[in-house]
Amino acid sequence: MIQDVIRDIQHRMHGAIEALHREFKSLRTGRANVSMLDGITVDYYGTPTPISQVATLKVPEPSLIVAEPWDKSMVSAVEKAIRTSELGLNPSTDGKLVRIPIPQLTEDRRKELVKRAHHMAEEARTAIRQVRRDGNEKLKKMMKGHEISEDDEKRALDEIQKLTDKHTEEVGSILKNKEQDIMAV
Repeated sequence: MIQDVIRDIQHRMHGAIEALHREFKSLRTGRANVSMLDGITVDYYGTPTPISQVATLKVPEPSLIVAEPWDKSMVSAVEKAIRTSELGLNPSTDGKLVRIPIPQLTEDRRKELVKRAHHMAEEARTAIRQVRRDGNEKLKKMMKGHEISEDDEKRALDEIQKLTDKHTEEVGSILKNKEQDIMAV
C-alpha cells in the first residue's frame, strides 16, 4: 500500500522532469533544431494542426530549417504560422519549400532565454513539491485511518523527501546544462 503511494509519487515527479525536457526543447539556442517548431500549429483547412503533421522538417545546415509541406497549397499557411509564432523567426518561401533561417542570438536575447529557462525550471520544482505534498497527505490519511503505523508513515515521509530532493537536484542539473547551451556562442 505504501509502495503504491511511493511509486505514484516517483512516476509523477519523473513526469515533471519529462515536461521540463519538452519545454526546454522549444527554447532557441542559436542552432537549428526541428524540435524548436514543436509548439507551432498550422491552420490546415480550418483545423489547428502541428507543423510536423503537415510538412517534412529538415536541418540541412546548422543555421537553417527547411519545411516542405506535403500539400503544396499549404506553403503560405506554414510560412504564416512560423512568422506569427513567438520564436521571432522570419521564414521565406519559393512556392515549394519554406526556408527558416535561424539568426544568431544577441546577448540580450540569450539573457532573456536564460530567464525563461529559470522560470520553466521553477515551475518544474513547484510541480515536484506539489507531488510531495499530495503524497504526504495520502500518508497522513492512511495513518489516521489506521492503515499504516506511525513508524511506516515516518519511513515513507523520509523516502518521499529523498525523492523530492533527488528530482529537484535533477531540475537544477538540467537547467545548468540548458543555460550553458543558451549562453554558448
